[in-house]
Amino acid sequence: MKLDSNRPDFAVQARRPNLESLQHLRVSSWVKLLELPNPLSFDEALLLCPVSKDKWLAWIPDHGEAILNVKQFSYWV
Repeated sequence: MKLDSNRPDFAVQARRPNLESLQHLRVSSWVKLLELPNPLSFDEALLLCPVSKDKWLAWIPDHGEAILNVKQFSYWV
């Protein structure tokens, strides 16, 4: 059986952000959540503003606002 990686439901391992990419985090950037706050929420979040060096206030569709640690999402430059 051959795996079709072009299928939208094909699972891939999330990449961890490195220190260089964290410096490029910006307000209004969408990030991929590594863990969902609840089973019905989306798997992406919109960064609203930094709270500290490693935490961001974010909006998650079907969940609301949340404070996310940079270890809880992945970000690609």
